[in-house]
Amino acid sequence: MQYDCKDLNLAEEGKKRIEWAESNMPVLRRIRERFENEKPLEGVRIGACLHVTTETANLMRTLKAGGAEVALSASNPLSTQDDVVASLVKDFDVSVFAVRGEDNKRYYSHINSVLDIKPVVTMDDGADLVSTLHRDRRELIENVIGGTEETTTGVIRLRSMQANGVLEYPIIAVNDAQTKHFFDNRYGTGQSTIDGIIRATNYLLAGSRFVVFGYGWCGRGVAMRARGMGANVIVAEVEPVKALEAVMDGFTVMHSLEAAEIGDIFVTLTGDVSVIRKEHFEKMKDGAVVANSGHFNVEIDIEDLEEMSTGKETIRRDVTQYTMKDGRRINLLGEGRLINLAAAEGHPAMVMDMSFANQALSVEYLVKNRGSFEKKVFPVPVEIDDEIARLKLESMGTRIDELTEKQRKYLASWEFGT
Repeated sequence: MQYDCKDLNLAEEGKKRIEWAESNMPVLRRIRERFENEKPLEGVRIGACLHVTTETANLMRTLKAGGAEVALSASNPLSTQDDVVASLVKDFDVSVFAVRGEDNKRYYSHINSVLDIKPVVTMDDGADLVSTLHRDRRELIENVIGGTEETTTGVIRLRSMQANGVLEYPIIAVNDAQTKHFFDNRYGTGQSTIDGIIRATNYLLAGSRFVVFGYGWCGRGVAMRARGMGANVIVAEVEPVKALEAVMDGFTVMHSLEAAEIGDIFVTLTGDVSVIRKEHFEKMKDGAVVANSGHFNVEIDIEDLEEMSTGKETIRRDVTQYTMKDGRRINLLGEGRLINLAAAEGHPAMVMDMSFANQALSVEYLVKNRGSFEKKVFPVPVEIDDEIARLKLESMGTRIDELTEKQRKYLASWEFGT
């Protein structure tokens, strides 16, 4: 087994944390129990590029229980938990290539190490694995039956590949499952982003002006949680329907340059580039805090910040303070990378339980139906979504009603009227 990790001696602590996460992932645990008996992934090689966290470790254990050979690399240089990597290698015999803080060269060498196993299924979070495979390792594509994608940014990139006719195999958009984005993106990102900001700064949110860029499912979650902690939340949007929704939800919506003048804390969650840039930095007050919770570190234009400043200093772990020419100080969190993973531990296991259940069952679905898909991005089948929701409710001790035969007949008919 090949691997690249910081220190195998960290394995003991990593195993404890993996087992703690497992205790809060009942749906994935049920799937793993079935996989152990049925071995639906026997002989399947899976190449994964995900955030290497305790929750991801339990997904890898589930795939292995199903009979798969798995290799894993990090999908973000600052999201890796080194003790988890050590435990996956030492205790669970998973090939992992990830070191927290790795530079771009090492990051892509790790992705290529994953591709060296010649995967027949890819599992991505941001589409770096898929794009590298299509760009640099095309000789491996003929063996791939399909893949899955975890996050909004990755789905956007993959749909672009499909639109341009360059996507060479089918991908299931796990991010778009209702049991993923309604919960992971909203409640997971909402809580973990706030967690990361507070851990990095120890700021009091109550009474602050908290500016959220983007009102998608992640932005909704952060806005909701910030308001719940007493912040005065401002939303900046480019899409009129989402902006209108934010207004109806009771938030202040304004142009981002207006918000830049009054905001105390700024968070980007858009999946786009240069969302906060020079003209925003020029207007920000002394001491402004800037963070990103979108997948890539492109939403905050750090080059502009570097050019505008006279110097920078790391004043706290995960806080870089830039001094502007006029003396103002702007505080960048987590190098502009995913703040919930750069400064905190990412989403709680309870919500990743559903996201990674989608991953496991989608891979099983791809393997069972290999050869029957076009080279497109597909949704998670409704029956998988419903089964995960059912299992989650069951684990929470929650019962719901079932339709009566009369109700089913009524909903399926057109004859009944007033």
